[in-house]
Amino acid sequence: MLALATLGFAVNFWAWALISPLGPMFRDSGALGSLSESDVALLVAVPVLVGSLGRIVVGALTDRYGGRIMFPVISAVTILPVLFIAFVALDSYALLLVGGFFLGVGGTVFAVGVPFVNAWFPPERRGLAIGVFGAGMGGTAISALTTVKLFTNQGEKAPFLITAVVLAVYAAVAWLLLRDAPGRVVPTTSLASRLNANARLPITWQACILYAVAFGGYVAFSVYLPAYLKTAHGLTAADAANRMAGFVLVAVIMRPVGGWLSDKFGAIAVLATSYAVVIVGAAISAGTPPLDGVGTVAFLAMAAALGAGSGATFALIAKVTDPSRVGGVTGLVGAAGGLGGFLPPLIMGFVYGRTESYAIGLWMLSITAALTLALTLTIVRRTAQGQDMH
Repeated sequence: MLALATLGFAVNFWAWALISPLGPMFRDSGALGSLSESDVALLVAVPVLVGSLGRIVVGALTDRYGGRIMFPVISAVTILPVLFIAFVALDSYALLLVGGFFLGVGGTVFAVGVPFVNAWFPPERRGLAIGVFGAGMGGTAISALTTVKLFTNQGEKAPFLITAVVLAVYAAVAWLLLRDAPGRVVPTTSLASRLNANARLPITWQACILYAVAFGGYVAFSVYLPAYLKTAHGLTAADAANRMAGFVLVAVIMRPVGGWLSDKFGAIAVLATSYAVVIVGAAISAGTPPLDGVGTVAFLAMAAALGAGSGATFALIAKVTDPSRVGGVTGLVGAAGGLGGFLPPLIMGFVYGRTESYAIGLWMLSITAALTLALTLTIVRRTAQGQDMH
């Protein structure tokens, strides 16, 4: 069940990230008219935004109907915008935005998998299990590595058609093989009342902040790193893309490790260590040290910390949240993480446009991580300890 859920996460995230690698090509090809940097940024950001906010509803629906129904449904629905983009939208900016909006549905699958996986494992193993599932976010790396090559070599419809076929196969397999954990508690109250109740839990808003910084930092870097490396360090587009893939890989591997360490030493210790590494890494990077030494170490250390912190956040949620509410809480926290990744690239771009320096943006990340570390060691620690007594 864990393997099938992780596969579903990866496949849907692959589809969700189809537009991002093609953004620069749409701008340069001229087929869509003359696009500005902001036009491309909006095009890439729309699926991220919809995929993030949609998790709130999808997480609550998963508490109600279970992953057995929701995994195949989300996968099947995501096929529609993928085919729409391939056959209708490739030569129109407005239609691409519409396609990107509905492509966001693929990004909501995260809020299906966490409660589904959570229910299958005993509390002391949930951190590792949800961390392993979280590694499915590597689906964005499949997209980064294959989309442009397929688009240029096999024809512009190729990446979309291949993804649509993979989604269809997965939806069929999931429909036949997935089953919800025995003893799953189905909530009886209405969707609106559950969302309201979940939003009022202390752990919800605390985990929203933790995840907005940890996963938001990961998303922001994975989207913005190529542009940063080209501008600040003068790398070629290919070299920058390869280094971005390395960053993603380290973060993806460290996510289950963060969950496992949380099972062993407690989520608070893992979260505190992660934010401390980000404080130092971002401060060092603000000085733009050379990439053949300290610069690369600082970025890879931040990738490891952001991945481990993302895993630890959900280990904490699994520990302190009633199992029948995990989907709803995950939806809200997952949305916060996505929004956390939506804003920093816009801020970095804005600051760079005014000052021609990335240092200010990186110092802002360092300060944000310091504030989050303080929150973790005070308020969040009390919430975690309060649950231990129950």
